[in-house]
Amino acid sequence: MASGVTTNKTGPKDGRKVFRKLGTCSRTLFFMLNREFGHLKDLEERASDALAGGIMQKGHQCGMLWGASLAVGAEAYRKCKNENEAIYVAVKATQKIMASFSKREHTINCRDITRCDFSSKLSMAKYFFSGRFLHCFNLAQQWAREAVQSAIEGLSNDNHPPKTCISCATEVAKKMEASNEETIMVAGFAGGLGLSGAACGALGAAIWLKSLKWCREVPKKTSMSNPYSKKTLDAFYKAFGTKVLCSKLTGTTFKTMQDHTNYIQNGGCNALIEILAAS
Repeated sequence: MASGVTTNKTGPKDGRKVFRKLGTCSRTLFFMLNREFGHLKDLEERASDALAGGIMQKGHQCGMLWGASLAVGAEAYRKCKNENEAIYVAVKATQKIMASFSKREHTINCRDITRCDFSSKLSMAKYFFSGRFLHCFNLAQQWAREAVQSAIEGLSNDNHPPKTCISCATEVAKKMEASNEETIMVAGFAGGLGLSGAACGALGAAIWLKSLKWCREVPKKTSMSNPYSKKTLDAFYKAFGTKVLCSKLTGTTFKTMQDHTNYIQNGGCNALIEILAAS
């Protein structure tokens, strides 16, 4: 089982400063949780820029949630004794983080929080000139400690995973020949992040992995709009149109990890996973 996690007792206090330095919400929370766990991952953190603004600035789940989920996935990989347990723990910790975030913001979606359509120059200008962007900076400052505590609770050793745990995000990562660690890092994306039914977790995983590939080739630059991830998103849109929510794509919601596992074992999302892996 996952062992206890040792972190700074007071939690991070420099969210605004980190956000200003790193530039994206997803990278900020990924970095801050990694720092608390004692394992910084610069390349992987930079690759998470592509998840900022709710998956390439499309307004879906807040980038802070994607970044935090990657961090707990990395910690689950380090702490758990096998893949099955690590997937379960990553999903459980992601659910804890999302519950904490939703309690504070009353939503998990970037568009609801920022009130911004990042594809519109006018909306972007309003976001900055109105000072609304400060809410995101303050959120990183205020929520980070809660995120760390929620992660610790989710990563605790009182886990009783089903005999088999499968994450759609991990499955697409395997198809994309990701490393064992990377396949667990994205595990919490299952079912639209923590089985929430929101924007597709397999899509988020594929976009991050493509971003990671780009980051290995292009040093230092932000990966927010890298061409590899854009190609993947375009392939998804071509196949599925604007139907991005997991609950819409699958026609169901997953109440438990077993529900999600059964769905994937029975062929659910096979076509989607194949399209993403080949994009």
